[in-house]
Amino acid sequence: MSLTWIVVPGLAETPEEFGRVVELLPDADVRVLDPWRTPLASDVDALRAAAGLAPDAEVGLIGHSIGGLVVLRWALTRPLEVRKLVLVDTSLTSETGWSVFYPGTRADRILRSITTSLGRIGLPRLTAGALRWLVTRIGSISHHDSLSKATIRERYGAPTAWLLFWTELAGSWVIASEVAKLTAGPVGTIAPTTMLVATGGTSRPTARSWLAGSRRLAEVLGATVEVLPDAAHLVHLDRPDAIAAAALS
Repeated sequence: MSLTWIVVPGLAETPEEFGRVVELLPDADVRVLDPWRTPLASDVDALRAAAGLAPDAEVGLIGHSIGGLVVLRWALTRPLEVRKLVLVDTSLTSETGWSVFYPGTRADRILRSITTSLGRIGLPRLTAGALRWLVTRIGSISHHDSLSKATIRERYGAPTAWLLFWTELAGSWVIASEVAKLTAGPVGTIAPTTMLVATGGTSRPTARSWLAGSRRLAEVLGATVEVLPDAAHLVHLDRPDAIAAAALS
């Protein structure tokens, strides 16, 4: 049975911007999850359903940023389902945020109310282009944005966009905490894992500590680390070839 690859984007990312990665894997079955439809903090069964996986599908997982935490939790809790794992500049298990803002807390409810109100008055629509420009300017060396203006307006300009981004961020702290517990002791069975770590562009000032943290996680997972000095955090924009190569290796 051939491998089905599931790609899980990171914070404020869309499936469309992973198009080049899909193109570089022409012979593979690659399915990119849509965070606008399926929350990243969803359980594994919900993620499988969103990807349309058959019950007996052999799965390879690619996760970027907080999406890396999502696929790592999947691989650690369902080791018999996952055959290969690629973590792309993944968030670290130490990035657990502030518990006062965790989902369901009073602070979380306040922020959800604020972002909902801002969405209703149309602020996301007014700032969609500028926000996306800033994201790619900070997160990419190439500054090449693969999203069309129409897609940016549809995604970033949606009334619920900012609420979605906050929900993803707060949810990622909970996932980081869960994965930290799963990796605190010896890790049992886990799929062969490759970690791509970006150290270029705006990632350069924190590259030493980021790489050290990534290597510590890799040691626990028995993973291979590949350093990308020619990519910033948005690796799928700067080095989609490195992601495809890691999947094929």
